[in-house]
Amino acid sequence: MKRAHRHGVYFILKSMEQGQTFRSTVPRFPTADPHYRILARQRSRFTHYYFYIEDEVLGSMAMRVASFFPFQTTYYLNGHNFIEQELNREKVGFRKNDNAFLAVSAPQALQAAADRFTAEVIRKRLDYWTLLLGPKFSKRERAQLNLRRFYAVNQAEYCRNFIFKRHFPIHKIFERSSEIGLWRMTASKISAVFGQRMTRKFKGKLNTTLEQIEHGHHIFRAYWKNAFVKQYEKFSTFLRNEVCSNNLNDFGLKKGLEHLAAVRQKFLAVTDRFAAFQAECLNVHADFPLLQRLALPIALGTTRYPGIKIHDTRMIRLMEVLLHGGTTVGGWRARAIHRAILTAFRIDEDRYGLNQLRYDLRKMKAHGLVERDGGRYAYRLSDKGTKVALLFVLFHKQLCGPLANSLFHHRPAPAPRPKSKLETAFHKADDSLANIIHLLAAA
Repeated sequence: MKRAHRHGVYFILKSMEQGQTFRSTVPRFPTADPHYRILARQRSRFTHYYFYIEDEVLGSMAMRVASFFPFQTTYYLNGHNFIEQELNREKVGFRKNDNAFLAVSAPQALQAAADRFTAEVIRKRLDYWTLLLGPKFSKRERAQLNLRRFYAVNQAEYCRNFIFKRHFPIHKIFERSSEIGLWRMTASKISAVFGQRMTRKFKGKLNTTLEQIEHGHHIFRAYWKNAFVKQYEKFSTFLRNEVCSNNLNDFGLKKGLEHLAAVRQKFLAVTDRFAAFQAECLNVHADFPLLQRLALPIALGTTRYPGIKIHDTRMIRLMEVLLHGGTTVGGWRARAIHRAILTAFRIDEDRYGLNQLRYDLRKMKAHGLVERDGGRYAYRLSDKGTKVALLFVLFHKQLCGPLANSLFHHRPAPAPRPKSKLETAFHKADDSLANIIHLLAAA
């Protein structure tokens, strides 16, 4: 939702905090000037003022002003607020929550607004608020002290978002990414992500962690010196990769505000390498609860159909027949399917009647596994049904059945055995299962 245009200070807070200042002491030995004092840097507690500002260009921001010399002024800026102001001026529709853009009518305008967040724009607005709310000096004081303003970046954060239509893949990908990252993101990998080489002279942090905050919300972090890259879910809408640095010197960068563009390019490269590392690791088979979903009942209108369970023998027979012979263009009528099942599995009609078959077909149709040929009562497997039928039949006949037989009934001798890649794979699976059972018994 867009906010009404505002400009000015809407809150002021006073706080006692630690800060940099100077201590004035009288010299031990007398000097020609009786007013001569020695100034030394120190940290002490004194009053700081917080100004919460709504700026017409930068949007919402905070300003902290120290009440002691050198009157250090700190600004807390958020680039998302600047982008929001830019989109409002261009009358581009968007939906934003906190510091996240959930939707925008023109993605190109969003990127163009982000590119306009430059050091020149920031400096102009900071000079304005520093002059307005900061300490005031007379001409004589300015001439004696040679006062000037210098803006430096003490902490910088840069994020990249991967947007999904549904929450399910975000959560699964993040879980798998965290698991792989904790095991495979070694010291050399972390250094490569940050674009540096590992040497014996390295000093600082170099580790990965998985933190849990905010009622189970997890954050994966990879630390490198005074910086880290983190990943987390945001609003169940997108996956965010974010780089944060508290010392730009670690990257060989200068901290002056005029070097903000170089910081952005460096952090962009870090997020690129981190995303590339994850893409390589996540290019694997992931878990999908297909069997649990099919086992749940489904309601169509006022009719409720039960789920399809993988141990249902009737459904396995029906799927196998449809796979082998139900690929005709016009589909199969129920009587033809029924006749094929009775013949293929040598069962009597008393054990599996035509009405039972029609009930199974309606159940499969409710789950989207079979479809009718127009208005005719002729059935064929849908694209989804073909995949599910292959999975069910192969699981029983080519995977679960042979492995269960070797575990509980009879295990084939290791030699001699037929020269079959599939049989070799079964023997390897038998050995792996035996090893797992042995390890579990030892534990």
